[in-house]
Amino acid sequence: AALLTLTRKRGAATYAQTLQNIPETQVTTLENGLRVASEESNQPTCTVGLWIEAGSRYEDAKTNGAGFFVEHMAFKGTKKRPGSAFEKEVESLGAHLNGYTSREQTAFYIKALSKDMPKVVELLSDLVQNCALEDSQIEKERGVILQELKETDSSLADVTFDYLHATAYQGTALAHTVEGTTENIKRLTRADLASYIDTHFKAPRMVLAAAGGISHRELVDAAKQHFSGVPATSKEGSVPALAPCRFTGSEIRARDDALPLAHIALAVEGPGWADPDNVVLNVANAIIGRYDRTFGGGKNQSSRLAALAVEHNLCHSFEPFNTSYSDTGLFGFHFVSDPLSVDDMMFCAQGEWMRLCTSTTESEVTRAKNYLRNAMVAQLDGTTRVCENIGSHLLHYGRRIPLEEWDARISAVDARMVRDVCSKYIYDKCPAIAAVGPIEQLLDYNRIRSAMYWIRL
Repeated sequence: AALLTLTRKRGAATYAQTLQNIPETQVTTLENGLRVASEESNQPTCTVGLWIEAGSRYEDAKTNGAGFFVEHMAFKGTKKRPGSAFEKEVESLGAHLNGYTSREQTAFYIKALSKDMPKVVELLSDLVQNCALEDSQIEKERGVILQELKETDSSLADVTFDYLHATAYQGTALAHTVEGTTENIKRLTRADLASYIDTHFKAPRMVLAAAGGISHRELVDAAKQHFSGVPATSKEGSVPALAPCRFTGSEIRARDDALPLAHIALAVEGPGWADPDNVVLNVANAIIGRYDRTFGGGKNQSSRLAALAVEHNLCHSFEPFNTSYSDTGLFGFHFVSDPLSVDDMMFCAQGEWMRLCTSTTESEVTRAKNYLRNAMVAQLDGTTRVCENIGSHLLHYGRRIPLEEWDARISAVDARMVRDVCSKYIYDKCPAIAAVGPIEQLLDYNRIRSAMYWIRL
């Protein structure tokens, strides 16, 4: 018993000690503009990844889907490792290769043993500089992507959020889906994909990030050896600037009474990544909370909206979101409900928004801040999450913001700040709405708009 007690005490660390003991993030910029960033630890494994400032927001109507297509092709062989040789070499290391494309960034990363870090850097450099784009593989992946598009269409949550972007940012690049349209995927050629890579995969728009048992000096040496050949500009001599996107209060409704459940998303325009208001809005979302019927707790949950959902059987699930981009964002909530509960759930959810603007309490803010701190420290779990945190931070903020700084920002939030910031973004604003499924009970847009403020007598 004494030994167990000693072990527990030795392994315990306070929250403050955890924040103070996080290794420093080291950043080095190469001559061509590539940023190399790492966090060293005593892990036997490491995650090394390449985060690139490229995504569907950098595409136009004709090329929408090119970035997603390129992500697929990146794993299908390079000029040095044709066919499946690239994947086999990754597997021979016992490593895990993955990637993703979003509206403003593309990422490729490999998790491997720490001793294999130089090899992993070489593989990543080969992947982005020498993608083979073989015609046979392009046709094969074209079929795979078309099948993925069909599967995406069957995910009503994904469809709802794509509709939300389409109506909120109509006529701009943020309205594009990440995957592109079926027509574009059928039409894109090898030349289109090669042009996308040449235009966007440039050193100043890349961050080589690593976390785990690695040396920053060795990482920089490997980057100089394998990434020095990445040019700083495209063949045209410049890189397209990010086109501005204007938020529009409007709606898209896709009614289908054959579906069992309605998916509703409502959002106002939120701030961009670097805006300090994001911390306050995240606290506000933590106050609203999230709910799913599979959760325990019933109507005793701390979230007032969750308690109402349980007591009155308002929905199957709901979740708030704060999706940020470079210069704008979507702050809102998404819920799934039975057809006859849509109006009641919307009424209660908008009522919670109004309550955030007018009567948020200090006890709610304290609980929400503790929730955010827990989520923040959870980012330390595993080298992959740390690596992604490093890469995305350098793209979004130009630096990695230490957790101590995040903690200080969270601690500074009080109830008055929540009320003021929520009033700034929510109160009397025109929302964007996306609704899919049996949505006959969803009120007219003007009625929903009128619930964005309270008339006080």
